[in-house]
Amino acid sequence: MSDGPKERDATEDGDSGDRPALADQRDVESVYQPAEDSDLLARTARERVAAGDRVLDVGTGSGYVAAVLAEAGADAVGVDVSPLACRQAADIGVPVVRGDLVSPFRDEVFDLVAFNPPYLPTPPEQEWDDWMEHALSGGEDGRRLVDPFLDTVGRVLAPGGEALVLVSSLTDPEAVREYASERNLVSERLSAEKHPYEELVVLRFAAE
Repeated sequence: MSDGPKERDATEDGDSGDRPALADQRDVESVYQPAEDSDLLARTARERVAAGDRVLDVGTGSGYVAAVLAEAGADAVGVDVSPLACRQAADIGVPVVRGDLVSPFRDEVFDLVAFNPPYLPTPPEQEWDDWMEHALSGGEDGRRLVDPFLDTVGRVLAPGGEALVLVSSLTDPEAVREYASERNLVSERLSAEKHPYEELVVLRFAAE
């Protein structure tokens, strides 16, 4: 696997309130903990939410992104297929639903949907059948969950709503955008950060 943010520790300057610092959340190996990718998505999304916006954090993991957006005044909820992640997010006060991607939610309900998917390209012979692997592995092309998310996210977006997805250069962001375009989603790059082994990119998607 890559030596990228999905596996590296990270710290964040300027944490406030009761939200745990990034470094303080890195000790629970069964749930993906915040790193550079989580931080980039959270900062980018926070700039785009207003008080009272209805926000969904897909694959919430520790609940970090949802907690950041709740601090900004959003009505944020998390969803994760892992019961361990749901428990940890709930422990920091994030309302959370156990479920697959956006399937548990009604149509046209969210102003913003954020998703930091598993994106590390992983050959089948290197897969491990556990919750942490599920949080890290993006399958052979890194898009194991990115494509299904783009297939379905439009249903839950309110009119004028948008989805923000964190992808890596390892995942081929332009291929992701092309796939979305075929599903009548327009896209743009909102932010990016270069790291030693990859570039992290936040893509915005909205209905045409």
